[in-house]
Amino acid sequence: MARLHDQLRYLSRLNGRRLSNMAIVYASFYWSRLTGRVSHPGMPVSMSIEPTTACNLGCPECPSGLRQFTRPTGNLREQHFRRWLDELAPTLTYLNFYFQGEPFIHPRILELIAYAHGKGIYTATSTNAHFLSDDVARRTVESGLDRLIISIDGTTQDVYEQYRVYGNLDQVLEGARRVIEWKKKLKSATPHVIFQFLVVRPNEHQIPDIQKLAREMGADEVRLKTAQVYNYKQGHPLIPLNPRYSRYRQTADGSWKVRNSLDNHCWRMWTGCVVTWDGRVTPCCFDKDARHALGDLSQESFRNIWNGPAYRQFRASLFRSRREIDICANCSEGTRVWA
Repeated sequence: MARLHDQLRYLSRLNGRRLSNMAIVYASFYWSRLTGRVSHPGMPVSMSIEPTTACNLGCPECPSGLRQFTRPTGNLREQHFRRWLDELAPTLTYLNFYFQGEPFIHPRILELIAYAHGKGIYTATSTNAHFLSDDVARRTVESGLDRLIISIDGTTQDVYEQYRVYGNLDQVLEGARRVIEWKKKLKSATPHVIFQFLVVRPNEHQIPDIQKLAREMGADEVRLKTAQVYNYKQGHPLIPLNPRYSRYRQTADGSWKVRNSLDNHCWRMWTGCVVTWDGRVTPCCFDKDARHALGDLSQESFRNIWNGPAYRQFRASLFRSRREIDICANCSEGTRVWA
């Protein structure tokens, strides 16, 4: 029931202009796919924006946690965010305050969320929950945030810390409890609290435990997410034993490959994008180091970037050979992300 209410909240954001834009996006994608000629007169339906690249953890498959970025690190500036969002808000339906880094490290993350909420946009963020003090938990509920994804990748500290390096499970669970308690105190239906369990080999045996824990704590939903692994071709100790929870499969010669077929098209290139903390517009969340940035919002408007020559060329390249684009080689498009 809670999941249905969450879906209805999203649908409630669809006014006439947003529905019209959504129809244009769908139509232009399928026309472009059918003809092989790129056309995109619409604007993004959804997007992710990066509050910060800073993170307190050291997760083994995360460039933020491993401090491996070649791009600058920093925090999103509120005045820049407001300017960008003012342009996008009339047609944007869904805004995820997450790309790399831990969003709650940003000192004004809740003010950013509240501003987007005031524009009638469905808002979401993902957190490792180490910064959810009682005050922050209360203000999170008051901000109007629609969805809060809390990463809990283990139900015991020894298992949890194998992926969430430097993390403290007790601190995570206490932060989650605070948010759930403040929802009750404030009689708020939001945020929709999701316990996200990134399934890897060290924790796959605890799937029943996370489901039980979520019920006991009063979370709205549990989502089992398949993990992206970088060096997967010769196998990897994080790939789950149960193929149901893996994005990869072993071939006859013993090597591993991504389960999807990497067809020469990509829905994401029509529906959304990612904006880094400093305003670079990148194609999708797989471009973690923004090496394929297609424009800079400090230099030009979003519409000019979205419909500009660099974006058109990138979309066209997907129709020619998606396999030749490095960020597409390990992409989940066409395979199951949620197990």
